[in-house]
Amino acid sequence: MDENNQMSDKNKKDWVKPTITPLRSGLLNKFGKSQNVGWVEDIDGIPITGLIEKYKSPLFVVSEKRLRSNFQRINRAFTSRYPHVLFGWSYKTNYLGAVCNVLHQEGAWAEVVSEFEYHKARSLGVPGHCILFNGPFKNRTILEQAVKEDAHIHVDHLDELFALEEIAQAANKKVDITIRLNFDTGYTEPWSRFGFNVESGQAMDVAWRIHSSENLNLTGLHSHIGTFVLEPKAYSNQVRIMCGFMDEIERRTGSIIKYIDIGGGFASLNALQSIYLPPEQVVPSIEQYAEAVCDTLLELTHEREARGVQRPVLVLETGRAIVDDAEVLISSVFANKRLPDGRRAVVMDAGVNLLFTSFWYNHSATPTRFLSGKPEETVLYGPLCMNIDVMRNSVMLPPLDVGDALVFGSVGAYNNTQWMQFIEYRPNVVMVQKDKIVSVIRKAECLEDVTSLESMPETLKIPFPNGEPDNLLSKHT
Repeated sequence: MDENNQMSDKNKKDWVKPTITPLRSGLLNKFGKSQNVGWVEDIDGIPITGLIEKYKSPLFVVSEKRLRSNFQRINRAFTSRYPHVLFGWSYKTNYLGAVCNVLHQEGAWAEVVSEFEYHKARSLGVPGHCILFNGPFKNRTILEQAVKEDAHIHVDHLDELFALEEIAQAANKKVDITIRLNFDTGYTEPWSRFGFNVESGQAMDVAWRIHSSENLNLTGLHSHIGTFVLEPKAYSNQVRIMCGFMDEIERRTGSIIKYIDIGGGFASLNALQSIYLPPEQVVPSIEQYAEAVCDTLLELTHEREARGVQRPVLVLETGRAIVDDAEVLISSVFANKRLPDGRRAVVMDAGVNLLFTSFWYNHSATPTRFLSGKPEETVLYGPLCMNIDVMRNSVMLPPLDVGDALVFGSVGAYNNTQWMQFIEYRPNVVMVQKDKIVSVIRKAECLEDVTSLESMPETLKIPFPNGEPDNLLSKHT
């Protein structure tokens, strides 16, 4: 080959499949939107291609390193601003055993809201006195166990209060309890279905009722003002209202409140579908939340030490802000389609059965390799036979080949607890640990896992007792 031909070959560009991208009025197009699409090749140093090859796709991957660093950051933010802080890990956010025990190793208690979650915490080795027991539905059996094991019970309604009084009397025991409050902070919609209302006087009536009991002792106050709260001032108002109620209780009844539990609700760096701006611009930092909470609490409790009373312990039940960005979902392209309106669509091997939070988040969807070609508006569908199985309604991506993988993040909050065994099996969940060790923390399901709790009546064990029906499809012409 002569020199001119060699130079000609070097100047040739890679072939790129052609695309037709309609420009729609009112939508961002190539003249107004960046065409740069990044990619991610590894998770904590572990190549994604190797993870897919060994553990298959789809695949959840948890970063132990990120999980620990997130907890350490939020712990540092609060403990450096207030002297008495306790964290309760919110089991409903992600109750995979390995995730829970990472956080317990970091010092978090267990915060549970059901009999199942209580048993889960105990099975992981958490003692009863390190469990915060919330929720509106606690049956008598689990309440009796919680009382026996000295769990910290947060009372949600009067019927629960009456049951606790009976249990404590039968056990001949004085039981410390916490009451859950609801009120209007002025920043979030009040969650009035939980606990006792402050403004109506109901909460004070309940405090008096507990004060008059021979077997109950009011030692804590709890409230949870919402989820994905983007305004730190909401927490400042929450603390202000709770401290005012605490002072009134102590003045009128002589009770001493040992802790104030402000719940959770801190936002993560995820993109809510209802908000246009990127999360980096609208989500407060953990330090901003901590400053709003701790500054107000310090201001309103400084006189207690002068009375010889310790400031109340600040209890937090933070879930999403700790775990959300510590887990991703890897999903692979199964097919490409073109919709009637001209948009490109992609069928992925993971859907809303695994990523329930895709109903309200625009999860990031990042390729695992450099993709050539011009990005265009793309709809990411899941594998389910239902029209609402949409992972992303609109995302700008270059052309994708069958087998290409996308990394969806942040997915650590509420997906491994709200996922469904629906149509498809649930996949492996692995954790990347230190020294680049990858451990399976929940194995992929198989048919036996799904059907193991079923039982078949004898009369139904044969599907066609009268012989197989005629195969009309093969006979029809």
